[in-house]
Amino acid sequence: MRLSLVVPCYNEAENVIPFQRAVIQAFSGCGYDYEIVFVDDGSQDATMHNLRKLHAAQACPVKVVSFSRNFGKEAAVFAGLSHTSGDYVCFIDADLQQKPEIVRDMVRILDEQPEYDVVAAYQEQRAENKMMRFFKSGFYNLINRLSNVKLRTDASDFRTFRRSVADSILELGEYHRFSKGIFAWVGYQTCFIPYVACERAAGQTKWNFRKLLHYAIDGIIGYSTTPLHIAIYLGTLTGIAAVLYLIVVVLQKLLAGIDVPGYATIIVLILLLGSIQLFCIGIIGEYVGRTFEQSKQRPIYIAKEVLSYSEPKKPGESTSSSPAPDASE
Repeated sequence: MRLSLVVPCYNEAENVIPFQRAVIQAFSGCGYDYEIVFVDDGSQDATMHNLRKLHAAQACPVKVVSFSRNFGKEAAVFAGLSHTSGDYVCFIDADLQQKPEIVRDMVRILDEQPEYDVVAAYQEQRAENKMMRFFKSGFYNLINRLSNVKLRTDASDFRTFRRSVADSILELGEYHRFSKGIFAWVGYQTCFIPYVACERAAGQTKWNFRKLLHYAIDGIIGYSTTPLHIAIYLGTLTGIAAVLYLIVVVLQKLLAGIDVPGYATIIVLILLLGSIQLFCIGIIGEYVGRTFEQSKQRPIYIAKEVLSYSEPKKPGESTSSSPAPDASE
């Protein structure tokens, strides 16, 4: 198998069939074998019903992994990757905003330029409002300052890479996953190419500001310990400020005879110090919580049903992913 397309799906019933049709059309006459690995991330619509139809028809080689519930896109990407068999692997969305024709260009680059291990697509212009662009730019600037790994601001998860890269990603069994950070951490030579995102074929995006904010926090906490240092810095600064203020109060009383009102000052200081302490505890709590989740060694996902080329598993046969599964089937 030359190429494996990993396609996470969450409530994409209207898109999966047009997506396969677009893939078949794009790869017609490509001269190499390819497969599509769909991952149903606990969809609530007819996504799995349509995926069963695609698998039964086998218009092109199709595998389907169905989760027992919604585990998130990061888990879906990991699950799909663990079921691939291609020399090259591509992450692509099912909504047809990312054209399959671009994947052919990615494969051609990897074939013709062996010095590259990854071909990643980026958007030169994003159809987003100014506020969203502001927050995204601020996030990337912040994480690149805090973390040892550097993320390209405009790069997406839409990329194609060699089997060696896929095996490296599968070795990272962390429970809280942040793909952009994982791509940067494993390294490898990357070729960036521009692309223009199309309109969604159907449905609405599953990402909103709250989910993006949570995703950003996962990235910062997962790839930097700098936030833990904030507690030390804030504690040092407030300690110095308290000593300086104490000196000022003593001098005002002894030298100038000025009475310093106590009630308002005490209330303000209590609120200030209390908020700083809660902020620091919250930061520490984020790291402790993630350590606690990882220590339980729960699987990244649970596959309720796996449909491969051969005899499909029955819906009752439950399989799960260990934190570091084998890439072979």
